[in-house]
Amino acid sequence: MRLEIHCQDRLGIAQEVLNILVHYQIDLRGIEVDPVLGRMYVAFPTVDFEKFQELMAKIRRIPGVDDVKTTAFLPSEREHNELSTLLKTLPDGVIAIDTKANVTIINEAALQALSVAAADVAGQSLMNMVKGFNFLRWLESDDVLAQTRRLELHGKRFIADILPVMVPDESGHEILAGAVINLKSESRLGEQMVVFKKGDQESFNSLQATSNVMRRVVREAKKMSQLDAPILIVGETGTGKELLARACHAASSRAGKPFLAVNCAAMPDNVAESELFGYGPNAFPGTVEGKKGIFEQANKGTVFLDEVGEMSRELQTKLLRFLQDGSFRRIADENEVRVDVRVICTTQKDLPGMVQEGTFREDLYYRLNVLTLALPPLRDRKQDILPLSEAFISRFSARLGRKAPRLTEDCAQFIQQYPWPGNVRQLENALYRAVTLLEGYELDKEQLQLPSYTNDFGYLEKDFDGTLDEAVKRFEANLLRKLFPAYPSSRQLAKKLGLSHTAVANKLREYGINRKSVKI
Repeated sequence: MRLEIHCQDRLGIAQEVLNILVHYQIDLRGIEVDPVLGRMYVAFPTVDFEKFQELMAKIRRIPGVDDVKTTAFLPSEREHNELSTLLKTLPDGVIAIDTKANVTIINEAALQALSVAAADVAGQSLMNMVKGFNFLRWLESDDVLAQTRRLELHGKRFIADILPVMVPDESGHEILAGAVINLKSESRLGEQMVVFKKGDQESFNSLQATSNVMRRVVREAKKMSQLDAPILIVGETGTGKELLARACHAASSRAGKPFLAVNCAAMPDNVAESELFGYGPNAFPGTVEGKKGIFEQANKGTVFLDEVGEMSRELQTKLLRFLQDGSFRRIADENEVRVDVRVICTTQKDLPGMVQEGTFREDLYYRLNVLTLALPPLRDRKQDILPLSEAFISRFSARLGRKAPRLTEDCAQFIQQYPWPGNVRQLENALYRAVTLLEGYELDKEQLQLPSYTNDFGYLEKDFDGTLDEAVKRFEANLLRKLFPAYPSSRQLAKKLGLSHTAVANKLREYGINRKSVKI
């Protein structure tokens, strides 16, 4: 039996409780005192009910005792059981050693990892089992500090956190009592990194949404992720369109199925169709077996089409048919293939404008434009810039194994005012370079090495060289070179710019702009 006695902090009160136990000839098995909470705990063998009632009554009459009640366990027993349960359930191996490096405690995970029985290692010296670290020399050193080392135990490699165990003596000084070793195998570390990266990249938690505009996007995306209709994500380059697409997939009922990404701009037309839809046997010279395309491989999952505006008209037609009924034919194959795939597309192009120009199918646009998410540029979500910066700095610093630097006030103001034409990707890259090269613990705006930029004129040259006339000519040449592919004659350009045909022709000749020098 165990009693919890609520009492005052009075000299001799514990002795009076013990005297009552002696009077009833009860064997004391444990006593603990918590002076902070005003509690005394005693443990003794079970007694009959009448004796127990008399015992409780006498303890209650002791001066300074406020209450007495039974309890299931002593504090030390609870702590012991908690520790024992923790050691049993921990997936990582834990070994405790004394000051002579002898094993005092080893949990089940460590025994399984080492493929040994508890009887074979308990009380044995860890020095006989480990390679890569001298525990005795470390324990006997003047300054025993925590270590993280790569060890080899019983022929298996681990990353080990080696932590000293310090116990205070009567004077309050800490003395070394041994150490605890936490073991992580290569496979275990790999599993944790996969989960860590997946959780970081494939959830709405990875999206910084402090600003109202971004919070609205995330709120809409969470609702759309539960549906099966195509999603079209529009936004400038570097805004995080693929990150949002992965979050939509992870929050959908297809989360456990494949998420396959295709960059439409990076695939030539002669490759894109076979990659997306596959091909049948003998489709090409030298091929005997057919091949599954991206859509077949992603069955029950999601296909992410990045920059769908770059698709050829032929591929747009085949994609439209697939979106209508979920079926398609492989190249050189007569059989219909039917799959269950959700399509998420992104574009930074003006698809309605492309529809007007005839370069993008109108019916495909309306099929894709069912659920649309517009990702704002970073310059329109300034409230997210500082939280994003701090998250990037923390992540990069952790990878480099260093303390995260602090943004100076000037730097914080600068990054909030900078227009970030490359959006989140540019911010991430700039901070990565700065943190990598930083030597101190404060990050200033000069260390970001960002070029001057305005929304009206773009990037501005810091080290301007030449005269105003030369600068004007450079601007004219660049402007004409950009416009020439869309207006590939001096007459068309003259009409666009409001100049005479002769003036434009002279400028094109002066700057060497023609059908041979500019790709149309």
